[in-house]
Amino acid sequence: MLNPTPKPLAGLLVVSLEQAVAAPMATLRLAEAGARVIKVERPEGDFARGYDRAANGEASYFVWLNQGKESVALDLKAPGDRAIMRRMLARADVFVQNLAHGAAARLGLGAAELRAEDPRLVCCDISGFGPGGPYAARKAYDLLIQAESGVVEVSGGPGERGRVGVSLADIGAGLTAFGAISAALVRQARSGIGAHVEVSLFDVLAEWMTVPLLHHDYLGKAPGRAGLSHPSIAPYGAFATGDGRLLLISVQSDREWRALAREVLGRPDLAEARGFATNNERVAGRAETDAAVAEAFALKPAAALKAALDAARIAWGEVNDVAGLSAHPHLRRVAAAIAGGEVRLPASSARADWAGPGAAPALDSHGAAIRAEFGS
Repeated sequence: MLNPTPKPLAGLLVVSLEQAVAAPMATLRLAEAGARVIKVERPEGDFARGYDRAANGEASYFVWLNQGKESVALDLKAPGDRAIMRRMLARADVFVQNLAHGAAARLGLGAAELRAEDPRLVCCDISGFGPGGPYAARKAYDLLIQAESGVVEVSGGPGERGRVGVSLADIGAGLTAFGAISAALVRQARSGIGAHVEVSLFDVLAEWMTVPLLHHDYLGKAPGRAGLSHPSIAPYGAFATGDGRLLLISVQSDREWRALAREVLGRPDLAEARGFATNNERVAGRAETDAAVAEAFALKPAAALKAALDAARIAWGEVNDVAGLSAHPHLRRVAAAIAGGEVRLPASSARADWAGPGAAPALDSHGAAIRAEFGS
């Protein structure tokens, strides 16, 4: 029998002074890849433990983002607990923290101080606005950053701004941090040199806003809110079927438009008609384009339209609700252990031979063992 495939980060120690979503997202991925992740919580616990009770009685965010970690509760203002923290860091390969601005440094846990003692250490600071600038000390939460970065201005329908319905800034910052930490670990393994990685929620969403920003800076006008349409492609949006379903279609080229017109809409006259033949024409006359699609879709049930779209090689998607996601044939689930049983979560989005669920720890569930291991 072959030996199990080794996990890529097996043997590495990650110490994370983390809370909420962004830093736990980064260290979840490190734990999945085999690193030992010690989650340091305040004595009352990560406040994400109290967000809801949706995960079979536990908090949904916490169970999702803390699988496979160890939990120790430390009061870092107490000299004894701070000494345990420093002894953990003396053996660590990675240190992640997302405390309030300057808090880690005030505790003697700033990246400059730690890396002066151990140049191999990879330190990752996750913050709202970065280490400097006028907003550095401001509290920053996901929706606030969606607003500050302009994401809400390009989200929602034409009449109302909309929050993206998941924690976009937090999750994006966590995944960005994971990528940067992974790159730093490659350098650490090759050269023995660590790194100081800084990731801010604002920087992440500002980068993701590149396309609207360039439209503003170089064309003089950012795309407006388009709801379930695309600001620069037509037809690309949701249309009601004859039996009351919503199908979203995406026509990416003029060739695809001709196929849609002839094979799905039953309107060969529109295939190369003036006002319809090119994407620029269709965007300029979006109302007419969408009306032609909507009229044809309203005459057929969803099943017939899906078959016709598939035959014409036109991309489509059903506009699902959360119940639709729960029953979706492509939703992969894993069972994560919690104190009272298990929770069926979506599987890790990276399909890798090392990915698998782990238990979400109870507060300080590893505290006694960690204190014994790293005690004086």
